[in-house]
Amino acid sequence: MSVFDHPPSPQPRGRLAPYGPWAVVTGASDGIGRAFALELAASGFGVVLAARRKGRLEALAAQIAADGCFAPLVVAGDLATDDGIAALCAATADLDVGLLVCAAGFGTSGPFAEADEANERDMLRLNCESLMLTTHRFAGRLAARGKGGIVLMSSLVAFQGVPRTAHYAATKAYVQTLAEGLQRELVPRGVDVVASAPGPVSSGFAARAAMTMGKAEKPEVVARQTLAALGRKTTVRPGLLAKVLEASLAPLPRRGRVRIMELVMRGMTG
Repeated sequence: MSVFDHPPSPQPRGRLAPYGPWAVVTGASDGIGRAFALELAASGFGVVLAARRKGRLEALAAQIAADGCFAPLVVAGDLATDDGIAALCAATADLDVGLLVCAAGFGTSGPFAEADEANERDMLRLNCESLMLTTHRFAGRLAARGKGGIVLMSSLVAFQGVPRTAHYAATKAYVQTLAEGLQRELVPRGVDVVASAPGPVSSGFAARAAMTMGKAEKPEVVARQTLAALGRKTTVRPGLLAKVLEASLAPLPRRGRVRIMELVMRGMTG
């Protein structure tokens, strides 16, 4: 096979181009992860689409290719398992990955004492353990190449305890703290890290978490503003709604924020 039989390599454009040429997006089958994948593909990145639902990933890959973007790589697997993470690392071993977006995750709501233990454990594994393992393996690769970027999905609920979604908020507090520490560790090695802390977002998240959302931000806004903040901020609150909610909570003591968030969650979870 001659070199002319191979497709050209990805050619990222714009401010994020130096991170390229490949970006890995977990949770790419839906919601925020899907929005990140579309945004990066439109910017010329080769995108690795990782999630459980192979059919959705293949449909997204076909859409991206039909739009004239570089054809994505689909890696279907359960990232809450060691095998799923190992498969992602193996599939990307020969790619020059410069960006990692960890958008896989889900939430739960309701009184913690009445929650399904297996479901809570699965959330902890995906939101925290899987994110940590994936970030650890790609952070080493990015540091070795001397440049790169990592996006970790935090949340508005990460900054205080939140009754009626106590465990989910705790998993996001872990992500927020990890991102803040990694940013200081990795920037000297050429790797930027940003924590994205949106408020309510219009996606499949609410249905799985058994929440009813009134106003919610679009996933596209979250993806676009988060990528714009990479290399410029440690934490970004994408969308007007997140900024307004944070501004209203910031003057309050932590106990007051917990109480306000409890009232908010009662309205969202009945």
